[in-house]
Amino acid sequence: MRKEEEWFASWFDSPFYHLLYKHRDEIEAQTFIDKLFEHLKPSKEDNILDLACGRGRHAIYMNAKGFKVTGYDLSEDSINFAKDFDNPSLHFDVRDMRENLGTNEFDWVFNLFTSFGYFDEPREDHKAIESIAKCLKTGGKLVLDFMNASKVAKRLVPREHKSTHGIDFFIERYTEGDHIIKEIKFTAEGKDYRFEEKVKTLNKSDFERLFNDCNLKLLECFGNLDLDAFDEEKSDRLIMVAEKI
Repeated sequence: MRKEEEWFASWFDSPFYHLLYKHRDEIEAQTFIDKLFEHLKPSKEDNILDLACGRGRHAIYMNAKGFKVTGYDLSEDSINFAKDFDNPSLHFDVRDMRENLGTNEFDWVFNLFTSFGYFDEPREDHKAIESIAKCLKTGGKLVLDFMNASKVAKRLVPREHKSTHGIDFFIERYTEGDHIIKEIKFTAEGKDYRFEEKVKTLNKSDFERLFNDCNLKLLECFGNLDLDAFDEEKSDRLIMVAEKI
């Protein structure tokens, strides 16, 4: 599939994506990183990859805490923004997670805030996890933070209206097969736009199968940003820590 045919390639590179999600809570994100690092205890000597890093808010904060961090994202627009923060211990580049991310290069890979499950074909999910496993050192760890798909699918808000920067965004959510769809429509500068977000309803057992196929062992599961235990019925998130074996 060519890049231009994939919804995330066009939507994440759109300036309207950043307008719609401008409200995302930086303090919440930083608090989450603090809790993760307190629990996981990475070394300042470790090499960290923030995969699907967007404009780099997590990578920049990790680096500010004294860690060597690389950020990869498919969106050229996001990476161009993040590159303003490059320094000798922080680097950003455009990469597709399904392609080569390196070999035995990283001690940690962080994939945060549901930045997975975008691909239509199961083999594409497998390619991404395989690439992640390949770029990890033996004993290195993947932290994959996903939505709790079963709970989200049951509690979708079907319609929403958001106004920001003079634009009215009309949002519809629904399930279609094994995907949750968010349809986003708006008019800007006299032109009508329609984008969609499409995320696969992967559950814990789906990820375990992917991990097992790629020499990764699931070690821990958390259900929210406070790192409480995962409960499939009650938890908002599915935060997994897997080790390369």
